[in-house]
Amino acid sequence: MTAATSHLIPPHGGELVQLIAQPERAAELKAHSKEWPSWDLTARQLCDLELLLAGGFSPLRGFMTRADYEGVCHNMRLANGTLWPMPITLDVTEEFARKLTPGTSKIALRDPEGVMLAVLSVEDVWQPDRKAEAKAVFNSTSPAHPGADYAINKANPWYVGGPLEGCQIPAHYDFRNLRLTPAELRAEFARMAWRKVVAFQTRNPMHRAHVELAFRAAKQVEANLLIHPVVGMTKPGDVDYYTRVRCYQLLLSKFPQATAKLSLLPLAMRMGGPREAVWHGIIRKNHGCTHIIVGRDHAGPGSDPETKKPFYGPYEAQEVFKKHEADIGVTMVPFNMMVYLEDQDRYVPDDQVKNGDRVLNISGTELRQRLNEGREIPAWFTYPEVVAELRRSFPPRHKQGVTIFFTGLSGSGKSTIANVLLTKFLEAGGRPVTLLDGDLVRKNLSSELGFSKEHRDINIRRIGYVASEITKNGGIAICAPIAPYDATRKHVRQLIEPYGGFILVHIATSVEVCEQRDRKGLYAKARAGILKEFTGISDPYEVPADAEVVINTGELSPEEAAQEIFLHLEREGFIGAAAEAN
Repeated sequence: MTAATSHLIPPHGGELVQLIAQPERAAELKAHSKEWPSWDLTARQLCDLELLLAGGFSPLRGFMTRADYEGVCHNMRLANGTLWPMPITLDVTEEFARKLTPGTSKIALRDPEGVMLAVLSVEDVWQPDRKAEAKAVFNSTSPAHPGADYAINKANPWYVGGPLEGCQIPAHYDFRNLRLTPAELRAEFARMAWRKVVAFQTRNPMHRAHVELAFRAAKQVEANLLIHPVVGMTKPGDVDYYTRVRCYQLLLSKFPQATAKLSLLPLAMRMGGPREAVWHGIIRKNHGCTHIIVGRDHAGPGSDPETKKPFYGPYEAQEVFKKHEADIGVTMVPFNMMVYLEDQDRYVPDDQVKNGDRVLNISGTELRQRLNEGREIPAWFTYPEVVAELRRSFPPRHKQGVTIFFTGLSGSGKSTIANVLLTKFLEAGGRPVTLLDGDLVRKNLSSELGFSKEHRDINIRRIGYVASEITKNGGIAICAPIAPYDATRKHVRQLIEPYGGFILVHIATSVEVCEQRDRKGLYAKARAGILKEFTGISDPYEVPADAEVVINTGELSPEEAAQEIFLHLEREGFIGAAAEAN
């Protein structure tokens, strides 16, 4: 073996499978791509493809066939007996699946811009039992479990499996010097003479407890430290990776010189707890690591809101990893949660806390509250430079964008109240304000749409997208559509809340009052059957159970209703004395 190739061999044996074709072959594949059906990859599929092509998912040579998939779901092993805990599948629509013939079809896999990244030679096409998959892999079918929810409710219903030939790795334009493939990272370790490397897996900003844990783990096994954060898909609501990476860069100086390195992992997490811990170990072996830190509730999604119980035991991941450690080929460094002892001014594992010790802690929820309210974040919890970086991305609420989203029947008073509210915001000044009234949006954004359920959903999603962009950029969006369907309103909420505030206002005026106010005679036409699919008459209105503000305009004037909303926004910190002081 030559020095030039030695870094490609995993430390405990096995081949590092890279699937990028030689330039001549890649050119040939692209030349033939018009002969094959094309599939535009979803965000998760794009992450999976990148790690397949680069060798991060070695020994996999493509998206799983049915035999491998079933072996992994039921036994955590591929059909040939190799340990592998997580299904890596290409999910497609039924319409697309019907075009494919196993053994002869090829698929051109493309990114969202249409760039061809790889070719899949189809070996298997099948319709899986996705609920059974979720139960087998995640031991849950709850929509609150991100992995189970994706498998059951978000993935396409058919799977396609077969080997890949790569034309190119997906393009990235951010943090390019930190995006090292497994082969590049191995070569870097060899250049720095790092023989023992412990990986720290993270999807959150690192605070003092995380730095202390990582430092202790590396010191315990006398290894160098790889901070290897996930920058693909993580848990909904997580801090965006741009902010996280800037925080990680600030923390490198906290470790002894030349013993810590930062590299990014384009992984789409499944939040699969014990299985995911094993998966993370295999991935880090492929990147040249000899050890991995497995902490409390590793890759767990928290608790099920229905049962109030955690999806996984606090140290279940450590137990499963230890059972398969020899097969994984990476040594686990187990760690308990680190806690801060106020009297001793130091962090210790939680199993070392003695009776009488005063333990301080700030949860993720409390941290978000402190950021929202502009309150102090103590130095014992995190570093001042990390706080400053977090405040750049998560300013106090009175500096954040916010969407006020009205819903209610036609004639309930939404537009009138929205206009009064607009005037009040313009009087106060300080932030740009945009009114997205239902009729105006229909005229300017959705003129081609009708009033079927499908078209109503498209219209509301468009409004939600525009509002999310306004909110993201610190503005105020006032949206006043009918928005009759609960699932679509929830979709809009999920779209906006990562970027700022979302206040759902239900104008709960009765259909009788709305009909009395109807100057255009729309209700009369609907009752006569002239207007089809009219909300409240021939089409349902789903009353929201999650509205932050409920107003009956049969009892309040538009000015009084707008003031009620204004007071709620003040209570939640989006406007008021703090805003005026700044």
